[in-house]
Amino acid sequence: MTTKDMNLEYCRASSGKRLANYLIDIVVFYIVLFFVALVLEVLYPNSVSGLEVNPIVDRLITLFFYGLVMFLIEMCFQGKSLGKLITGTKAMMLNGETLSFEKALIRNLVRAVPFNALSALGRPCSPWHDNWSDTIVVDEKKLELVRKQDEFYSDLRGQEPIS
Repeated sequence: MTTKDMNLEYCRASSGKRLANYLIDIVVFYIVLFFVALVLEVLYPNSVSGLEVNPIVDRLITLFFYGLVMFLIEMCFQGKSLGKLITGTKAMMLNGETLSFEKALIRNLVRAVPFNALSALGRPCSPWHDNWSDTIVVDEKKLELVRKQDEFYSDLRGQEPIS
């Protein structure tokens, strides 16, 4: 049985793992952003420190770049970010396929929507960037167990009854 035939709801990553993914990814993003700003400031003095931007506009631009960076990472690593790699989770389409370019782009640009992070507080954890892009974050260990269980039962169905 392929992943396409499975009910991925059984494999959904827990809220705790999703929170860990977010915290790891946001910390890494800000570290990278800091070093990029540092390099820009060294190469072009006052290019970053001289910016006077409205705090709201600054936050929206940062959210947009976070979504863009996450899109690039998830496309390059087939639905995984550093946080997902550490927690053993990955993003995939609801039909079980690897993220498509379009779905990954939608998924990660929705991250720029203010309060998107708060949309993950429900149970099950299903934030806007998952809902609006028809994607799901699954626990890879659970996914493998469900895959093995489905294979086991399909093998049993194929056997002849014992007389």
